[in-house]
Amino acid sequence: MAKFIDWVRKADRDFVFFLLASVFLGIGQSVDGSTLNNFLREKFHFLIEQRSALEIPRELPGFLVFLVIGFLYAFGDLRIAVCANLMAAVGMFLLGVIPKSFPLMVLCIFVYSMGQHVYMPLSNSIAMSFASGEKLGRKLGQVSAANTAALVGASGILWLLFRFFSISYTVSFTIGALAFILAAISLAFINTGRVAPIKSRFVFRKQYGLFYWLSVLYGMRKQIFITFGPWVLVDVFDQRVTTMTILFFVISISGIFVKPFVGFLIDRAGERFVFGAEAVILVVVCLGYAYAEDLFAPWLAVLVVSACYVMDQTLNAVGMARATYLKKIAVDESDVSPALSTGISIDHIMSMFIPTAGGLLWSMSGNRGYKYVFICGALIAVVNFISTRFIKTDRSGQESDYESKAAAGG
Repeated sequence: MAKFIDWVRKADRDFVFFLLASVFLGIGQSVDGSTLNNFLREKFHFLIEQRSALEIPRELPGFLVFLVIGFLYAFGDLRIAVCANLMAAVGMFLLGVIPKSFPLMVLCIFVYSMGQHVYMPLSNSIAMSFASGEKLGRKLGQVSAANTAALVGASGILWLLFRFFSISYTVSFTIGALAFILAAISLAFINTGRVAPIKSRFVFRKQYGLFYWLSVLYGMRKQIFITFGPWVLVDVFDQRVTTMTILFFVISISGIFVKPFVGFLIDRAGERFVFGAEAVILVVVCLGYAYAEDLFAPWLAVLVVSACYVMDQTLNAVGMARATYLKKIAVDESDVSPALSTGISIDHIMSMFIPTAGGLLWSMSGNRGYKYVFICGALIAVVNFISTRFIKTDRSGQESDYESKAAAGG
């Protein structure tokens, strides 16, 4: 504890406040990740068709994010980030107190999701403003680790509250809303001069073409896992909110170690290596989701699918590599925030429609139709692997050397 207090005293004041904001965000995100799917199933009696269709309004803010940030660009990254977290707090709080009304539920999720999605590109941009030299991955890894440590604590507390005190969803969503408010307050204390001002509302450059294509593939891959991964556990294997909270706790624990390690790999091996490794692992994960029920006894199939769920959620840490890749190829430093927001908007075009297509494929194929969704996910991972072979940065030669050594076992 003494060492931690000494580190806080010597650390960059603004970076400490940013880490604190990441901690509070972790608490809010743990409420979302642990409870939303069970909330939808238990209160609104969702089937897979309704759950997948909900992704259109839930992901629409991601598509609109480049417009929102573009129109608010004069306020700067930090002020927009504060407003985004306050918006997320309002949406999450209202979700817990509204009556059983489908339109109101969709509206609350839209508001909450808008806040979350607006903050996404700003988070990476702000974090990288604290990095120097070739330590982009390390800095993002530190921020992600702080966020994940909060996920660990919050997920454990939520499990205890649901398991032994049977708290309502209203209480859990209120806790999440308070966490987002505290994140906004922490961000408000950061010196606005630390972050490069946004000079352009919108950025479209041919130099960023591969980044945008990778964003398209990420949108397809991400939404398959976000929508259908937990739904397989909740709907097919009938797992309760306590189980999902435990899994979220495991994901959080693993993230404390995985996220800094991914940051290290980004700096040491390069984005191409990291993306390629992710794609290979995702192929295995998709096949695990698709065939666990066919290959294993029911109890073991649940464990296999749970392991796949933990793995695919943990691999979200690779998202740091997209941010650092863009930072390295950026023509102008002020391009980073608007280009990241454009990338998020592009990936959310896929995010809005992939769940609907996947839901139709699932429902039209019978009780085990979900396996075809994950077979498609494996194919997307293969395309992603091929695409990442074209990544080139000013250190691409180093990446090639590292990959050659890895392939040779050295």
